[in-house]
Amino acid sequence: MTTAAPDLPPFDPQRVLSAPFPERVRLVCVSWASQLNPNPMIVLVMYWAKYLLLFAGGWAFFVSFSDGYPGFLAIGSWAFSAAAFQKAILWAIFYESAGFGCSSGPMNARFSPPLGGFLHFLRPGTTKLPLFPRIPVFGGVRRTWLDVALYAANQLLLLRALVAPEITPELLLPSCLLIPLLGITDTTLFLAARAEHYWVALVCLFAASQDALWIPACKVVWCAIWFWAATSKLNHHFASVIQVMMNNGPFFPKALKKRLFVRYPDDLRPSRMAARMATFGTITEYSIPLLLLLTAGNPLLTALVLCLMASFHGFIAVNNPSGMPIEWNILMVYGGVFLFGFHPEASMLALGQLPLLLAFLFIFLFAIPCYGNFVPARVSFLLAMRYYAGNWAYNIWLFRKGSSAKLHQLTKAAGTMREQLEGMLPDTEMLDLAMEMSMAHRFMHLEGRPLLEALPRAVENIDDYEWMEGEVLCGVVLGWNFGDGHLNDRRLLEAVQEQCNFEAGELRVVTVESQPLFGRTMKWMIHDAASGFLEEGETDIASMRGLQPWPTGPYAAAIERGRSGAGA
Repeated sequence: MTTAAPDLPPFDPQRVLSAPFPERVRLVCVSWASQLNPNPMIVLVMYWAKYLLLFAGGWAFFVSFSDGYPGFLAIGSWAFSAAAFQKAILWAIFYESAGFGCSSGPMNARFSPPLGGFLHFLRPGTTKLPLFPRIPVFGGVRRTWLDVALYAANQLLLLRALVAPEITPELLLPSCLLIPLLGITDTTLFLAARAEHYWVALVCLFAASQDALWIPACKVVWCAIWFWAATSKLNHHFASVIQVMMNNGPFFPKALKKRLFVRYPDDLRPSRMAARMATFGTITEYSIPLLLLLTAGNPLLTALVLCLMASFHGFIAVNNPSGMPIEWNILMVYGGVFLFGFHPEASMLALGQLPLLLAFLFIFLFAIPCYGNFVPARVSFLLAMRYYAGNWAYNIWLFRKGSSAKLHQLTKAAGTMREQLEGMLPDTEMLDLAMEMSMAHRFMHLEGRPLLEALPRAVENIDDYEWMEGEVLCGVVLGWNFGDGHLNDRRLLEAVQEQCNFEAGELRVVTVESQPLFGRTMKWMIHDAASGFLEEGETDIASMRGLQPWPTGPYAAAIERGRSGAGA
């Protein structure tokens, strides 16, 4: 008895492009799941050259300006000095604010040019998202010469500190003040500086400079990051993150990749193996700060915990998850070794001498993350320290075909993803296929399931619309992106509409909010660029766990049929 050969990729491009939307999503998900080496080796080499030469090499270069520098070859004498750690924080802020970090390169849908950052922030007229859009001077949706000057001033002041022979409070104070001011002019800049980590650490360096109390203060920062990052993974989303990341990983054993799915290619939900890996990762991340505190004073045990910590971040880094800030993982490892390995004597209890700094740390390391985990709609996932947990706010921008040309009215440093790829993929069929493949990442995550309910209500015929990830569009329109759906939701839609004037029905945006900690649902809303709010709903996530990533059954029927009068 013989059985039919399984229907497996590579699929004929025309089959994918001509399929009804539900089947098209299934085909791109199966195609994505079939890839053993999804990222070309040249791309991985390029990224690791950036991490090692630009990030680590740039840091080493600036440390060489420090007093008493013994020379590069004496790396053991300078790499874990106080000046080296301080300059690591300053360089990380400059590096990310310049756009060299997580929002750069093809793994973040940046092809030509490969980064936004300073190319966008130094250009008057580009789009921005001020904290208070209607206030004079700092408001408005277009970047002014004052905005450009403030950004440039902060970058230059950071460079001044980086080349200084000694880091003094006077060198740190300007950026301590400028970074939140930049956040008022454009919230993108506050997030790009990784304010929840690097800026908080910078304030610690300034406020606790006497008697090196900045060391225990930074220990609190590192412990809070590990704690909240682990807490954000207390959900059913993280298993799909492990599934996606490991299937993408160049060093994850190829023989195990198909075991990440319940039953490839028919059932692409996360397998038990993926779920167990997610649980183990969460427990490990919780254990790192606890064990470092418990083993303080025992060099051997501390060294073992630091090896565990380095292995945890290293495992993430070598698998090159798309859009992941590997530089941040490098800094977490370096900072953990410096703070806990080289300074076990620095007790966090000593911070009782600095009540104002303690209050500051309480706000930024406890109150804001706690509120952000329970009420994610009000707080950026970065400020809430909900890192890479698969439970992100996100948005899908649907342009009626041909209408995306109106984006040319925006001042920006790069074209849309499609426009960037046109020069690389001159074959229209392959270009169309590449754009369709971009949907797989969103649908493969559990957080994509609310789209099954929202899409039929967003537009009458989805094939009349061009699909754009808000995350990718955000990088084009705002110059920086890093998974924060609050940067490309209704606020950005209003800023774009003010400049482009889409007509009713030309642009619809589906906004999906994160699932609150211990909550049951993800809330979604539908907005029209011209008409405003249209509809909202909530999707029960537990009931969605049994569904495939693509629309099936009544969800497929609803998308194919459309909803009569959708958006009317």
